[in-house]
Amino acid sequence: MMLTLSRIQSLLTSTFAPPSLHLSKTKTFASKTLLFSNPTTFQYPKFLHIKPSMFSPKPPLSAIEHRSLQTDASRSSYGEIHVIVGPMFAGKTTSLLRRIQAESSNGRSVAIIKSNRDTRYGLDSIVTHDGVKLPCLALANLSSFRQKLGTDAYDQLDVIGIDEAQFFEDLLDFCREAADHDGKIVIVAGLDGDYLRRSFGSVLDIIPLADSVTKLTARCELCGKRAFFTLRKTEETQTELIGGADVYMPVCRHHYVRGQTLLEAARTVLEPQKVQCGSCK
Repeated sequence: MMLTLSRIQSLLTSTFAPPSLHLSKTKTFASKTLLFSNPTTFQYPKFLHIKPSMFSPKPPLSAIEHRSLQTDASRSSYGEIHVIVGPMFAGKTTSLLRRIQAESSNGRSVAIIKSNRDTRYGLDSIVTHDGVKLPCLALANLSSFRQKLGTDAYDQLDVIGIDEAQFFEDLLDFCREAADHDGKIVIVAGLDGDYLRRSFGSVLDIIPLADSVTKLTARCELCGKRAFFTLRKTEETQTELIGGADVYMPVCRHHYVRGQTLLEAARTVLEPQKVQCGSCK
């Protein structure tokens, strides 16, 4: 049956209308499916014990037209990938939690994953630098997520949040499979660069697959200007060094370049001293 022009416009509008990604910072988080009584501490059952009945049911997709007419409780047969990147202390985790809460408030079932390498706040919670907390599933790799959650629970899942995504080597394959084949909305938050401003993990590899990319900035700890980079304060040189404000600081370009120069000069001076001290033992 031929569709009228007004009908086509209606379908396009309903299909591509972007979801709201912003929540007021002062608003107490609340959810239809997950109940949060404290604005800074989120509470809901752990993912390993989620029952299929806790998820909103999938609507039948019997025709292409049905895929186009989206409601809060339904989603397309194809998923989405949204990427949030930036330096440390830019609010990436906070932005991820707000987006997850917005999706949950729209009636979608959600789950959050983080790397089990990050044990700063325990393995069962995702915590922002300003103390906002939400339970999560800590994994060594993303490929084990379906098995850990359970097949039935995974099939009913609508939205998957991934924090500290730079630590997952299988990030690209997981996101592609989840969005392209499983119809999941995947929201990824992670560092786009390491302390040397080199690509960190596979975060940049998924940008060609992404529906949206958000680049956040922090505030330079030395001058207050916008900070795009992360400066390491310590002498360690390995790429993966998990730490907080005691190890890293967000800086602008000027102070990154100047800081790296000063750190390199300090290493040049201190290294011979370490050798001499070692020979005296």
